[in-house]
Amino acid sequence: MIHYKSSEEIERLRQSCKIVNDSIAHAASFLKPGISTLELNDIAEEFILAQGAVPNFKHYHGYPFACCISVNDAVVHGFPTKEPLKEGDIISIDCGALKNGYHGDSAYTFALGEISEEVKQLLRVTKEALYLGIEKAVVGNRIGDISAAIQEYTEKQHGYGVVRELVGHGIGRELHEDPQIPNYGKRGKGSKLKDGLVIAIEPMINLGTKDVYNDKDGWTVRTSDGKPAAHYEHMVCVRKNKADILTSFSSIEAAEKANSNLWSDY
Repeated sequence: MIHYKSSEEIERLRQSCKIVNDSIAHAASFLKPGISTLELNDIAEEFILAQGAVPNFKHYHGYPFACCISVNDAVVHGFPTKEPLKEGDIISIDCGALKNGYHGDSAYTFALGEISEEVKQLLRVTKEALYLGIEKAVVGNRIGDISAAIQEYTEKQHGYGVVRELVGHGIGRELHEDPQIPNYGKRGKGSKLKDGLVIAIEPMINLGTKDVYNDKDGWTVRTSDGKPAAHYEHMVCVRKNKADILTSFSSIEAAEKANSNLWSDY
């Protein structure tokens, strides 16, 4: 069942989205060698609660944390731990917030200190692929148009692995709603996109193989070859001619640029 959102619902979703992005930005300002992902999780959770919202990942299907923080070869759903981060790590922070009955969800990948040119390129391309997918999220297109745009750019043009087992999704009063939004597919295939559909588009792209496995914690998804992965996520509302991006990376990118410990592509 696909739920199309009213203008009022869109604005409530936008409020939740802002809390999510600002919480990621706030956590990013603390990123440095020696801090743990568990500390980052707690920082983000405190921020979400201070905004009068609820961290919607916590206790979702038993997940015990407010954020999924995935380091290096962890693609998504990374368990925050006490292990300190180090120079050269790449860190995806994925979190959500529930306020006034509506969910926000977003993710961004950071690089701590110096990283190789090939990893910089992976981050750039994955982020660019997100926006190429968003360009296709307009009335009259189909889900496959979003999927194909992401796959063609990351896999066919750059030779990266596009994860098959995990997908984007609808979102609104529930954290995960129909339809699913894969990062691979064929143009012209899938459900037709209609005005008011809100979806989370989230390329999960591996430097090497597309194959992944679940770590022993039962949640963390890792690349099968141990190479790094990148993950960026926006929530968008399908509109005529141009999608309305409900999340924003502006506060995150500002925090990234202001933190001398982080690599920034600006």
